[in-house]
This record gives sequence, structure tokens and C-alpha cells, in this order.
Amino acid sequence: MFGFKTWKRRRLSRHAFPGHWLEIIEKNVPFYKKLPDEDKKELQQHILIFESEKRFEGCGGLEITDEIKVTIAAQACILLLHRETNYYPGLSSILVYPQPYVAHMVEHLPGGAVSEGFDVRLGESWHRGSIVLSWDDARHGAADIHDGHNVVFHEFAHQLEDSGAKGDSTPVLRNRSSYIAWARVLQRDYAKLRRDVSRHHKTFLNEYGATNPAEFFAVATEYFFEKSKEIEKLHPDLYRELKLFYQQDPAILTEPPVTLS
Repeated sequence: MFGFKTWKRRRLSRHAFPGHWLEIIEKNVPFYKKLPDEDKKELQQHILIFESEKRFEGCGGLEITDEIKVTIAAQACILLLHRETNYYPGLSSILVYPQPYVAHMVEHLPGGAVSEGFDVRLGESWHRGSIVLSWDDARHGAADIHDGHNVVFHEFAHQLEDSGAKGDSTPVLRNRSSYIAWARVLQRDYAKLRRDVSRHHKTFLNEYGATNPAEFFAVATEYFFEKSKEIEKLHPDLYRELKLFYQQDPAILTEPPVTLS
């Protein structure tokens, strides 16, 4: 079965990338324009495979279109550049709402009490099977590549962490000494963010990253790709470990030239 999947992926990666898909990416995902040509080609191959293997489902009356699929797939696959990958093996479907949606929330409190309510969400990653996204926020997150907020990067970072990057050639997770260094840096910066938030100090990283270590990694991923120069300067050790994890160095990418019409 694995041999057939590998053969199918290789075959898909050789397909011509649809012209209208490329138009969608160039319009909706400006980060794409910063990539060198070889990375653009690799990303296109990943998108072809991702789109073939994952199921997109519209929720709340949303009709799934190529624009929705390709815009989300392009951002998800940016996280996979420069390494062998098994394309988020625990993920089978992406559920997309037109706008932020209301989810039922259950919180277990100290002493065994349980609190239930509702929460408005932009996205969420389930441990098995699905990611849920607001299309409005997925589109807007992609459009601004400097604000440090990208719900697709955030939720797909959770998928990588939940799977332990299973099937991905991530050096920091294969080598014990590298993993220890990685964990030490993330834990240190996470603890510092928690302290700063508890003391009401101004923070560079979004305060939501202080929720738990998983959210810290997802927030750090957003900043790594969208505020790379700033995080490299303010959190150099964290940037170095994320660079090793993602096998990318977005701080060296240059802005595309502005075309005057």
C-alpha cells in the first residue's frame, strides 16, 4: 500500500500545475512571491498531492471552490518545504466555515467541576482526522504576510506537533541531542511568555501562546513565517530552532518587486 501511495504521489508531482490555480496563489498568497523559483516548483508539487489526498467540506452553507482549496493548501504546504513529508498523515478532511463559527466548549475545572459553554473560533485542529477553518480568516491571514496572524499556519502547526512530524524528515525530532536543545529553547521561551503575561508586561509574541506549550509552538510558527526578521532579533535561539525544524530561513527572503500599472 505504501509503495502504491509513493508511486501515485510521484505521478501527481509530475503533472502540470493548473494555470488558474497559479493565478489563485499569486493573488491570495503573497508569501508565494517571496519564494525562490525552485521552492515555488516544490510547493506546486506538494499542493497537487495535498489536494488529491485531503477532503474539503463546506460548513454553514459554504460551497467549496478551487479558490478555497488552493488558498488553504498553499499555506499548509509552505510548512512542508525542503523535506520529505507524509502530508499530515493524521489529517483526512478540512472543514471550512464562511466566517468565524461557534463551537461547543467543555472545560474541566479544579475539583472535578465541569463548565460548558460556547466559543467563537477562527479555526481548530482535532487530534485525529480534521482541521476546522474560517474561510474569511484563512483568506485574510494569507493576505497580510507581516502581521504575525495566520490561522492556517497555526492550525497546521498543531497537526505537525500532534503527529510528532511523523513521516517528515525533521532533523530536530530524529536526533536526541537536537531534540533536547529544541525542547529546552521552546520551554524556556514559553515560560518567559507566561511570566510576562502574568505580570502584564508587553510581549512581542501573541499572548495566546502562553495558553500551553502546543499553542506556543503554533503562535511561534505564525511569527516565524510572518515576522521572521523581528523574531530572529528578539528570540534568536527560538528562531534558530524553528529554522532547523522547518528547514527554512524566511528572514533571508526578499520582498517581490512592486509592479507599477
